[in-house]
Parts: sequence; C-alpha cells; structure tokens
Amino acid sequence: MDLFLLLKAFLVGGIICAVGQVLIDYTKLTPARILVSYVVLGVILGGIGLYQPLIDFAGAGATIPLTGFGATLAKGVREAVSSDGLFGAFTGGLTASAGGITVAIIAALLAGLLCKSSEKS
Repeated sequence: MDLFLLLKAFLVGGIICAVGQVLIDYTKLTPARILVSYVVLGVILGGIGLYQPLIDFAGAGATIPLTGFGATLAKGVREAVSSDGLFGAFTGGLTASAGGITVAIIAALLAGLLCKSSEKS
C-alpha cells in the first residue's frame, strides 16, 4: 500500500468528520440534522459531478463518510436514469448502495445479538 494514499484518505476523512464535530459543538444543529445534511450535500455534489474528483483524490477518505453515501446515491440514480429512463430515478440509488446498506443491517443485527443492552442510570 502506498503510504501517501493512506495519508490522503485519513486527512480528507478527518476533515469531513472534524467539520461535523465543529457543527455539533458550535451550532444548535442536532447530530441527526448534520447527518442528513451530509447525505444531502453528497447527493448535490455527486449529482453535479463535484464529488467524484474528491473520491479520485482521497479514495475511502471520501467514500466512507455520509457525503460519500450521498454521492453514491446520486451516481446510481444518474446511471439508472440513463439506462432505464424515469423509473431509474426511483431504483438507481438503492441499487448502487445496496451492498453498503446490507453490511450496515448485518452489522446492526450482529451487534444486537452479541451485545447485552442495559438501561443507563
């Protein structure tokens, strides 16, 4: 592995996460609104083609955060619309992100089965 690629991914992903932390600490935005804003920002930047150069530069540092999920949704919709027409607008995003969604569901299931929950006191 190229150390420079790892460093770029770490720095870009870290900056994205640091911006989120600053928004949590210094604004009245709730974490849920920040997360949704990140996905929407990724969809917008991905839809107009501005997020792909960041993905090309930083790799996983740009695809793992929620902005990357939004960009994946936009890319899936764009590709599905070009091949399937208007119906692709409804199916493309889920088709493109199905692998990540499946992993998240399985991880949540395993965490629920393997970890014991308790009430906070």
